[in-house]
Amino acid sequence: MPGTFEPLPGGGAAVALDDVEISIIRSLAVQLLELIGPGPAEGAPADPLAELFAEGPSEPPADPVLRRLFPDAYSDPERMPDSPKEAEERETYSAEFRRFTENDLRAGKRHSALAVIRSLDALAVEGGGGAVLKLSPDESRQWLGALNDLRLAIGSRLEIVDEDDTDLLYRLPDDDPRKPMVMAYLWLGGLQETLVATLMS
Repeated sequence: MPGTFEPLPGGGAAVALDDVEISIIRSLAVQLLELIGPGPAEGAPADPLAELFAEGPSEPPADPVLRRLFPDAYSDPERMPDSPKEAEERETYSAEFRRFTENDLRAGKRHSALAVIRSLDALAVEGGGGAVLKLSPDESRQWLGALNDLRLAIGSRLEIVDEDDTDLLYRLPDDDPRKPMVMAYLWLGGLQETLVATLMS
């Protein structure tokens, strides 16, 4: 089981993690939370109707990682607009879509990253030396979302655009400063792949 998710009887998934792996995943999840940004203010009144109609940003984020996590809904990088009017319409539709969806997307990604941190913190309470992380079906889906977001974030920093870029990562020399980030990217990919297979079994 080390390093791979396996199904639990009755649903969910389990993976054996050592202390270093726990520390790496937790640190990356905390960094992801910081990147996504805080949620609603602690003292803000809880008005579900106001939250439902709260507007988010209409402009894409400046940070390339956040642009990868929150892409434009109406952009098609493989097809240029046929006219300036079409380009303007795409921009307008993307801005409107972002304005009404990004807050919810951020909340969902924040929720998944927090679920990862909390489950790892619960493992740490059990004692050192690593442990077997056991996740319910809901927790497994939260982990899957967070692992995907972490890989998107790291992939963006590594400027991975397609599969050819990933192939080049395997051939990086050991003294390349990107090597630790590449190793984390590939390792998280393995975790994500086995978790997907576990949830589909």
